[in-house]
Amino acid sequence: MQVKTKAIVISALKYQEKSLIVKCFTESDGLKSYFVANAFSSRKNQQKIGYFQPLTILEIEATHKNKGTLEYFKEIRMGYPYVSVYHDIVKSSIVLFLSEVLHHCIQEEEKNEAFYTYLESALHWLDEHDEVVNFHLILLLGMTRFFGFYPDASHTEAPFFELTEGVFTPYHGVSCLSEHETMLFKKLLTLRFDSPSKLFVAAERQVLLKIMMDYYAVHLDGFKRPKSLEVLGEVFSS
Repeated sequence: MQVKTKAIVISALKYQEKSLIVKCFTESDGLKSYFVANAFSSRKNQQKIGYFQPLTILEIEATHKNKGTLEYFKEIRMGYPYVSVYHDIVKSSIVLFLSEVLHHCIQEEEKNEAFYTYLESALHWLDEHDEVVNFHLILLLGMTRFFGFYPDASHTEAPFFELTEGVFTPYHGVSCLSEHETMLFKKLLTLRFDSPSKLFVAAERQVLLKIMMDYYAVHLDGFKRPKSLEVLGEVFSS
């Protein structure tokens, strides 16, 4: 079946010496993996490798056989040319980290147009704004709505957040955040992308990032902490 769709690049893995296997989150069909033959064999193809940077937004025409095998691109165009993302160390570190998170989170070949729209809009915002130090935290929290474990905020007056059930509780159990961690988490729940970046200091962002990684690990089977987590920590250490 011939398909025209927008797609966000999740990962690109070199195959043998000259080819790539590119995993994309498509608007039309959810997660798809594509085989790009001889990607490194000519100057023209090497220029196209730039299309497969983490979280690049593409417009593609492709052949989808929908048999669980690798698919093939027919045409590739840049869907949204980033102006700042790959030239800013903070933003490029964020997209590398988020691409790894998404690689472990999106497993199903299933259309989810609402999630695609949310993710693409967020990436536009990242590219167009300068104060982005809380972006990854807000996005990690927002994505839990689509993964099915967004926190139940009906009892935020309680002093502890319980990770397994995703609820606020008056009692401190073994899988609860501390009172201080819960206070930070409550503040995160109120933020939007355009909220002031100075609401957290660097150390608090580190705490919140660990909380979000723990929360994902509890709710997603097989979730692995991204290798770029350490790099992100260094970028946001000051």
